[in-house]
Amino acid sequence: MDDEKTQDHERDAKTLSPLLPQDVEDAAATLLEACCDAGIKVATAESCTGGLIASLLTDVEGASHAFDRGFVAYSEDAKSAMLGVRRDEIDRHGAVSEAVAKAMVRGALEYSGADIALAITGYAGVAPDGEEDGLVHFACMRRGGTPRHRAEHFGPVGRGPVRIGSLRIALKMMRDAVDEH
Repeated sequence: MDDEKTQDHERDAKTLSPLLPQDVEDAAATLLEACCDAGIKVATAESCTGGLIASLLTDVEGASHAFDRGFVAYSEDAKSAMLGVRRDEIDRHGAVSEAVAKAMVRGALEYSGADIALAITGYAGVAPDGEEDGLVHFACMRRGGTPRHRAEHFGPVGRGPVRIGSLRIALKMMRDAVDEH
């Protein structure tokens, strides 16, 4: 085995990297470096990504002080119990909506010590009847600020591609929030 393959194997054995594109890993490392430089902590509130963002951020060695916590609130009950999202808001707008993403990000900040939070809710795979496959809502917010929302329409590309695309967007939104400092 040549040196490059050995290094790749050693790197892959330490993290989840065999599953993730290099640009996603690089974006996570860059985000955490910027957080460390600015003295900022981040938190995540994840539904359709099932904790992948939190896992990715904890894979970056030496930057653990920049990640406060992650909430995996996959069900509607979890969104209410863990993040304080009101049931009537979920019933009125749907769990996959701008309103719920913004409520999730507010809850993530309220129940953490983070300076910036990112929330994500969507349909990574096939959506229920009448809903859009691959629709994902993101909300990012600095403590004391207002949530920024983004909707992404990935389409029926499958769970993996939607989740990887969602990681890219989430990391970019958090990095933009850090840069506002």
